[in-house]
Amino acid sequence: MKHLSRMAAPHWLILYSGLIAAWMGVYAMTTDAALATALRDICRLPVAAVGPGGAVAMWLIMSAAMMLPTAIPAFATHDQIADSQGTGGGAWLVAGYVTVWIGFAGIAAAVQLGLGSTDSVWLAAGLLLAAGAYQFSALKDACLSKCRQPLTFFMQHWDDGPWRMGLRLGATCLGCCWALMALGLIGGAMSLGFMALATLMMTLEKLSRGALVPGAIGLACIAGAGYMIGGTI
Repeated sequence: MKHLSRMAAPHWLILYSGLIAAWMGVYAMTTDAALATALRDICRLPVAAVGPGGAVAMWLIMSAAMMLPTAIPAFATHDQIADSQGTGGGAWLVAGYVTVWIGFAGIAAAVQLGLGSTDSVWLAAGLLLAAGAYQFSALKDACLSKCRQPLTFFMQHWDDGPWRMGLRLGATCLGCCWALMALGLIGGAMSLGFMALATLMMTLEKLSRGALVPGAIGLACIAGAGYMIGGTI
């Protein structure tokens, strides 16, 4: 019962609300309902048309929708440790984590604004190839290992406090998933299908053990790049 009451704490309710709002926003971008037109247009218009603010909003929504589900096990682990020690700080942990992804959204928006309406097969293939290769890198493996073992992560960094642990956790998750997230640059707009698939892939590789799942994702990305390049030759 204590665990259930902890899951109803304010920072968890805010997290749930943000997750639901993010996916509702994603759904609104794919529907023809009149009330969703403005939000949908943020992601369907050329990025130059929505400006920096709209581009950042787009990436914030995408980051929230895709990354919060993968972080829930880590947040729950923190609360379990905090319960055992009679401490709190869950809200600061989430705040630190979200801060990292706000920074990522700003950088991704700047890159997308720089690319403009570029629709290059070679760019798309390059992103897929880079994402696939990164799946086999030492940095990816190190970050993924930490994401898979939140208990070990928190025991190592508990003295840093929840805010700094949140920043560190966010940076670790970013190091694990940035390449797959960067595939959102392909086409210059968000895709509900891509977001659902990427969320599933990132969740599965964090919940699994060994190199099978991340390796399969990497090979799929490389194969996709090869298919796209082959179609242009």
